[in-house]
Amino acid sequence: MTTATATTKLSEVLTAAQLPALPQSAITLLQLSQDPNNGPAEFARPIEADPGLLGQVLKFVNSAYFGFSREIASVQQALTLVGVRAITNFALWSAVFSLVPNPKFGAFDLKGLWQDSLRRGLFARLLGRQLKLREAEDLFAGALLQDMAIPLLLKELPEQYAPLLARRVSENARLSSLEKEFFGWDHAEAAGVLARKWNLPEEFAGLMENHTQLDHLLAGGDSLRGRACVALASLLPSCNDPNWNEKDLFVAGYRQLVGSTDDLKSLLQDVDESAEKFAPLLKLPVPQVKLTNLV
Repeated sequence: MTTATATTKLSEVLTAAQLPALPQSAITLLQLSQDPNNGPAEFARPIEADPGLLGQVLKFVNSAYFGFSREIASVQQALTLVGVRAITNFALWSAVFSLVPNPKFGAFDLKGLWQDSLRRGLFARLLGRQLKLREAEDLFAGALLQDMAIPLLLKELPEQYAPLLARRVSENARLSSLEKEFFGWDHAEAAGVLARKWNLPEEFAGLMENHTQLDHLLAGGDSLRGRACVALASLLPSCNDPNWNEKDLFVAGYRQLVGSTDDLKSLLQDVDESAEKFAPLLKLPVPQVKLTNLV
């Protein structure tokens, strides 16, 4: 389809959006994560200097998701027990969550988008662990943030973008395919641009901007397995959708990535249980439809 919007350059759209900068505490944590010699003591300093983040981190580690038998009252202890990557990625998600706008347009539901993203993040992390990938925590953050550009695009281009969201439902189409047809780019590419504007680590940008390219990633061999985990997670259904239109594509991708589907139901059960514990922590609804009921 040739339209006037095809000339709408992605960089111009995102520049016009004028997003605020990430909080300094999140930036510092990301900078620290680039040096493997930094440990809990170094990571604790920016968290302790940000009272809001400090409270969020302690609430996070004391949640039912981790299930520690005693209360964790120290940030250094939290970092030691949970891991600096998990805490850093939680801080990153919290920061992005607070910055992404809610366009409040039509039937669009920002909480629903974050709810879906959370389940996809949990799946990508668990699959990464199953495949023994060292970047499993980064896969969680990449999948969690893969759709962060959608509300921004809807806010900046409501007249062009809202019909695509409606067609996504009525035609059972992939949003990325509709975006490519209409704009010449998709929300995955937009997420990559945003990640770089915020100076996020390049691996995060790569995880997000490639999540609509599953076939390419699966064909890319072991070096792209992490990105393939995030792309596979994007095929999970919406948390409140009783139908899974892309289930066959998902199962085929999982089989190609893992080698068999023997452990798939068990993995999805773990995702369901994790989402039930994690969602309330982020003030999100617990998914109404369990993945294990759809396979």
